Amino acid sequence: MKVTAEVIANHVRGEIIGDSERSVSSVTRIEQGKPGTLCFLANPKYEQYLYTTKADIVLISRKFTPKESISPTIIVVEDAYQAIASLLDLFNTLKALKKSGRSLSAKVSWSSKRGKGVYIGAHSVIGKKAVLGNGVQIYPQVYIGDFVTIGDNSVIYPGVKVYPGCKIGSNCIIHSNAVIGSDGFGFAPTSDGSYKKIPQTGNVVIEDNVEIGANTVVDRATMESTIIRKGVKLDNLIQVAHNVEIGENTVIAAQTGIAGSAKIGSSCMIGGQVGIAGHLSVANRTQIGAQAGILGNIKGENQTLLGSPAFDAKEYLRAYAIFRKLHKN
Repeated sequence: MKVTAEVIANHVRGEIIGDSERSVSSVTRIEQGKPGTLCFLANPKYEQYLYTTKADIVLISRKFTPKESISPTIIVVEDAYQAIASLLDLFNTLKALKKSGRSLSAKVSWSSKRGKGVYIGAHSVIGKKAVLGNGVQIYPQVYIGDFVTIGDNSVIYPGVKVYPGCKIGSNCIIHSNAVIGSDGFGFAPTSDGSYKKIPQTGNVVIEDNVEIGANTVVDRATMESTIIRKGVKLDNLIQVAHNVEIGENTVIAAQTGIAGSAKIGSSCMIGGQVGIAGHLSVANRTQIGAQAGILGNIKGENQTLLGSPAFDAKEYLRAYAIFRKLHKN
């Protein structure tokens, strides 16, 4: 489906310079622009491609001033990077119409409830008294346990497993092979040196507008709930242990592990391979660099941390400048 520059400009609240009737059918990187595509310039190091691209439409930020003439139609926006994210969502919506209906090979309990426009793919299982909201998309080979609830317009990709009693909000996306509600890692040592399993009787609650990456695991609580607040974005291969709470709009990169009962604040940014110890809290708007280790409470908001054990990023970089030269002394 083709979209005109005028439609795009209205969607991203941009200003058109050039032909408003030019149309495109896909988005590409600026260095690979070709007729019928749209690209964007957000990083100045790619400016050279702006003057040679064959793309029909280019998004640029308002603060950027071209040094040469540009042949494509230009759409000027406040922030090209944010605008392209919104635009990709538009193209995705236009391209991927929702499916509906139920595969003959799906196993759906008679006591489950489904809203309007629900899709259930091949070999998926929907348990007893599960509730699927309007427009929910359940792709093939998904397991939805008994008493699970999933809100309107959420998408569950192939191979996802949602254990009984878990709750997923509206407009959530859970990518392939994620596991929601597996047992927390709870074992009590005994006098003979063995370990007795502690029953995990809680569930997982995922609020609205959450995205969870492929092969990520969110464990059920020992009691009560493991909670992922609205707007959280989790990358692939993340471990969220029992009774963890992650605050609104926090983003976490791949291979991070969060131990049991940790409380992560809202609007935090956590890099890849970060380790967060159990039973501690991380303040709102904390930024944690990749491979950092969080071993104690982070009480002050708006901190940036590096290292393991992690501490203030500026102090870490000063220390690093010294210890990387120690072998020369």
